[in-house]
Amino acid sequence: MMTGSVARGANTMVRWTARVLFPPVCLGCADHVTQPGTLCPACWPRLRFLERPWCAVMGTPFSVEMGEGIVSAEAIANPPPFARARSAVIYHGVARQMVQGLKFRDRTDLAPWMARWMLRAGAELVSDADAVIPVPLHRGRLLMRRFNQSAELARACARLSGLAYAPEALLRVKKTRQQVGLGAREREANVRGAFRVPRERLAAVSGRRIILIDDVYTTGATVSAAARVLKRAGARQVDVLTFARVLPGDFLPDE
Repeated sequence: MMTGSVARGANTMVRWTARVLFPPVCLGCADHVTQPGTLCPACWPRLRFLERPWCAVMGTPFSVEMGEGIVSAEAIANPPPFARARSAVIYHGVARQMVQGLKFRDRTDLAPWMARWMLRAGAELVSDADAVIPVPLHRGRLLMRRFNQSAELARACARLSGLAYAPEALLRVKKTRQQVGLGAREREANVRGAFRVPRERLAAVSGRRIILIDDVYTTGATVSAAARVLKRAGARQVDVLTFARVLPGDFLPDE
């Protein structure tokens, strides 16, 4: 049996060997960095974090401090079915590269690092929540893609926060078109009737405070449709947490 000092020495050797054989790379461009889960000096300035002051409901930033609990004109004119939405970064530059790397290039190794930034942005949501649910993929698309990027983020968020992870509590029962290239109204129509809470999973939703996880908040059509279904299934509260956010006025149809 190894003594404590020998065990620590062995662990140090294993970590050193791993660093030599598999050196840490930048989350954005894959250049070598000194620590895992970091960005290189070229990529770091291209990451734009969302910070306060922001709308208490939508999480969109204000240019000046408006006071605690102030909501945006968007939230007043079109109140969402969820209570609060928060995102870690603006969907631009390195953040867009990370989302696309996770989603289309099987970079599931990015999910735990992205989740850490998400939990920082959504700290107030986590403190109020009971469970984490990812926005689901239709089974046909899941078979084709092999994994759900939102589920990877949700699993990491649940593990890091200690919240329950309930991926089977929400299903996508309608095979929708991809949202890429669709305008706001087209997106709403596309996901209408797309989600369902299975009868056998009602206990995982009813009376509980849910954080709904997705990779990018664009127009809010997808998370709004999912939140409505969760509320109808008896969820006490639904909040939305995404890695990236397309700000109003920044939406480009080809993105």
